[in-house]
Amino acid sequence: MGSPGRLEEKGRSVRFSGVGTSSAGASAWSRYRMLAAEHRQERLLLRGVLACGVGVVVAGLSVWWAGPGGALAAFAAFTMYERARPGPATRWRQGAVAERRTGRSLARLDPTGFRVLHDRALPRTPSTNLDHLVIGLTGVYAIASRRWRWGLRLRSEGRRLWIGDKPAGDLAGAATRSARTVAESLSLELDYEVAVTPMVAVHGARVPRNGLRHGGVFFVAARPLPELITARPVVFTSAQVATVAAAAERALPPMLDTLSRK
Repeated sequence: MGSPGRLEEKGRSVRFSGVGTSSAGASAWSRYRMLAAEHRQERLLLRGVLACGVGVVVAGLSVWWAGPGGALAAFAAFTMYERARPGPATRWRQGAVAERRTGRSLARLDPTGFRVLHDRALPRTPSTNLDHLVIGLTGVYAIASRRWRWGLRLRSEGRRLWIGDKPAGDLAGAATRSARTVAESLSLELDYEVAVTPMVAVHGARVPRNGLRHGGVFFVAARPLPELITARPVVFTSAQVATVAAAAERALPPMLDTLSRK
């Protein structure tokens, strides 16, 4: 990353302000709430009508006082189904939950040596965000959170990444492109080359304890992620961490701020 001496000199004059901070999964949760709010009254009315119908049937087949209980149970079941059924709203909610869990895991990193930014907009691709950015003594990490069905195994075979018996898509390529964009932005901001390691925090699927490498990207279970990051070789000083973190704040604004300006 260029001359450490020059970086440390800049680090003494730049302080990490925390301006523009954003919580993990903020924009994903915002989009979920927006989708969930669409036609909410109509959906509530439909659930109520269906629940009442079930209550009438239960009361007719049994005693009358079983009807209200059946209606309440049916309303709860319809609500749970609506939350779990496949669709854009469900995908955004599940994505936000995964990002929040990764955020709680990364919060275990020692704040004296690591800075963590969440939900950052990427330059030149305003509709795309970076879930998490870790800047610390062991380097800079662009991290995406991904959730799969519980128990599936993530594995790499040849040039393909598999989740269970299905291809996992171009996750490695997307993670690499995000890391490259972050590296270019930070290097331009600092006038020094900054290396950024692409990583994917895995939720639900099984992955080796020490992670899985595919296409230059590390796929790691979210829980041990902080320990794996801190175990890597130290490449920065505390002053350099502060410098790079401040540059990231300037170059990568919170995604919610970007969306609000549209």
